Amino acid sequence: MSKVVSTLTLQKYKSEGRKIVALTAYDYSTAQILDRAGVDLILVGDSLAMVALGHRTTHAVTMDEMLHHTKAVTRGAQSALVVADLPFMSYQVDVTQAITNAGRFVKEAQAQAVKLEGATKLNLEIVERLVGMGIPVMGHLGFTPQSVHGLGGTRVQGRTAEEGARLFHNAMALQQAGVFSLVLEMVPSIVAKMISQRLTIPTIGIGAGNDCDGQILVTDDLLGKYTDFKPRFVRRYANLAESCQEAIKNYAKDVTNREFPDSSESFAFPPDEEAELRNLIDEEEVVRGELTC
Repeated sequence: MSKVVSTLTLQKYKSEGRKIVALTAYDYSTAQILDRAGVDLILVGDSLAMVALGHRTTHAVTMDEMLHHTKAVTRGAQSALVVADLPFMSYQVDVTQAITNAGRFVKEAQAQAVKLEGATKLNLEIVERLVGMGIPVMGHLGFTPQSVHGLGGTRVQGRTAEEGARLFHNAMALQQAGVFSLVLEMVPSIVAKMISQRLTIPTIGIGAGNDCDGQILVTDDLLGKYTDFKPRFVRRYANLAESCQEAIKNYAKDVTNREFPDSSESFAFPPDEEAELRNLIDEEEVVRGELTC
């Protein structure tokens, strides 16, 4: 078994200049695959709303659904650090709500950390309270999907000096509040580089260039399984949608042509029992026929 990854491990990787590998997972088998492949951090992202549940945005996913999927992922991950996304409106009301829901992820779903989006005054207070209680928190700046409507759509953030400086100050504020790492999404490379160089905590980029301390993608995007759209920053390492469709077509063909299953895929019956089985069935048919007369 690989060494178990903790928040301190990620901090060590940053100090050593070792890139952090992160991906998403929403189920047991995918978590196992990522874990065995040596992924450092597995995020149970609220992206499951779109990728796994078919919604148009991340807003629709509920706490119960996130807990359900996080439980499956933590069963499959033995070494990777599992972080659970706090879904939309599970922490925006007040600190008490945030503590309750973050606690459920750790207690009920066995996640090792939670993630929230943005650096509002409330969020900074939430981070301080959670960290003080022993619940590690990952931050998320740049394009924050839960704020897609307020941002005017899926848009790159930090494209001006003023916006870039604001991102930097928000990143510093989150670090001061106690986050153990920070996701930077859809941010110009130079802005992400400046933030990453000045923070002491590791940054995880997604559409933020190659100078972050690590990278994360949605696994279904990477594997070409989710095909509703392809973000510019995604590199597809496989085309599972096409491969799976071809495999299923071949299965349907074999079933239709009576080529599946064959004898090696079926279970034999003892020859000496067959005659007796036929007699027993025939006798039952006779009895049934007499009862219906």
